[in-house]
Amino acid sequence: MIKNTDIFLREHGIKPSYQRKRIYEYLNEHRIHPTANDIYTALVGEIPTLSKATVYNTMNLFARCGLVDVIPIEGHEARFDPHPEAPHAHFRCTCCQKVYDVPLSFPEEAIEEALSQCQIDTFNINFTGVCKECLARNEA
Repeated sequence: MIKNTDIFLREHGIKPSYQRKRIYEYLNEHRIHPTANDIYTALVGEIPTLSKATVYNTMNLFARCGLVDVIPIEGHEARFDPHPEAPHAHFRCTCCQKVYDVPLSFPEEAIEEALSQCQIDTFNINFTGVCKECLARNEA
């Protein structure tokens, strides 16, 4: 959890408006890989002046500054991951639509081999299926 969002955003070259701070705090409090619409819906009650355009612009700014990754797990709407520094995959449940982090560990040799053959800027590994909670609910 970020202790002081103002300082953290400034360190990344972002002017910390109230809306930007709350959006970033929401991302870190709710690790659900939300869409911009999810963020808007969650915060508009608290911030009545919030617009969807502000959320989309803020998420694009956060992505440009390296604070979030845009994860291409769905074709129709981007989801945002506030943990771009830790290598991990994503799993999307086709029943409840939740997106979970899946830890990854690669053998060092595989990474060295890939880097010797090309320049890797980003990589994404995504899984889809039915999560444990939905499987249990369907069995009941």
